[in-house]
Amino acid sequence: MRSAARLSIERHKMTRIAKFLWVGGGTICVGIGIVGVFLPLLPTTPFLLLAAFLYARGSERFYAWLLGNRWFGDYLRRYREGRSMTRRHKAITLALLWLGIGASAGFLVPQGWARLLLAVVAVGVTAHILCLGTD
Repeated sequence: MRSAARLSIERHKMTRIAKFLWVGGGTICVGIGIVGVFLPLLPTTPFLLLAAFLYARGSERFYAWLLGNRWFGDYLRRYREGRSMTRRHKAITLALLWLGIGASAGFLVPQGWARLLLAVVAVGVTAHILCLGTD
């Protein structure tokens, strides 16, 4: 049988490991989300939302940093609260989406089926964005 002190030490180690995993996973998701800003097929929002979820469980400091970030903090807060996007943000998002997917389809993807897939993704994301409320 294990002593109470030993159980407490093991629980503390697990807590440190769990926090490390939560923060590590959140950091990876932030990195993927940032890459997704520039790559049209890699979504940004789901990875940043997942990062917020992971940071909330692993570190209040990282969670506060993410939601206070000047580039996507307000966007994440509004999205998580179910609030609408601003007209400007929608326009920028849709312009970058179509510019990126159009460039990929035009210059990088020679297969017709892949171009069709890109178009379907662009239409789906556009529909989702347009269904969100507008401030």
